[in-house]
Amino acid sequence: MRVIGGSARGRRLKGPQGPGTRPTSDLVRGVIFDILQSMGIDLSRVLDLYAGTGALGIEALSRGAGWCDFVERNRRSCGTIRQNLAATGLAAKAAVHALSATQALDQLQGPYTLVLADPPYADERALEDLDVLATPPLIAPDAVLVLEHSRRKEAPPALGGRALRQTRRHGDTCVSFYR
Repeated sequence: MRVIGGSARGRRLKGPQGPGTRPTSDLVRGVIFDILQSMGIDLSRVLDLYAGTGALGIEALSRGAGWCDFVERNRRSCGTIRQNLAATGLAAKAAVHALSATQALDQLQGPYTLVLADPPYADERALEDLDVLATPPLIAPDAVLVLEHSRRKEAPPALGGRALRQTRRHGDTCVSFYR
């Protein structure tokens, strides 16, 4: 796994520590950021929710994001995110929070301009949390929310009043964009 664009392009990232973490592939990350670039999104404040290895948020930082908050409940994975931030030289533009997504909703300060969410495919609570999260003041009115999910589960038509704009499928992975 590596950073595929921006200032940290080519830098290797540590993979998941133990079972249960499914990192976003280089191919899917490339698709996500190509689509985001075509949408002309604002990268000033990014939230990487269910961060895992931090690959999505690190990709955003490498491509010019001003700040990224990483939220991951697994403390071991938080250590991996910190190591990956240090290895890419992007640690000064980020904070890692060892919290569940539900706890993060009460503790984070917005507004975020981009939310990257890659919850465990079997987590039924994730869509409820994202529906709450997708409303101001935690995210900006014109923010984009990116949801990675299984192709076996259809993306909801809206999250927090944000309409589904498009979905792309790559193998078992789907990526849905809300604005």
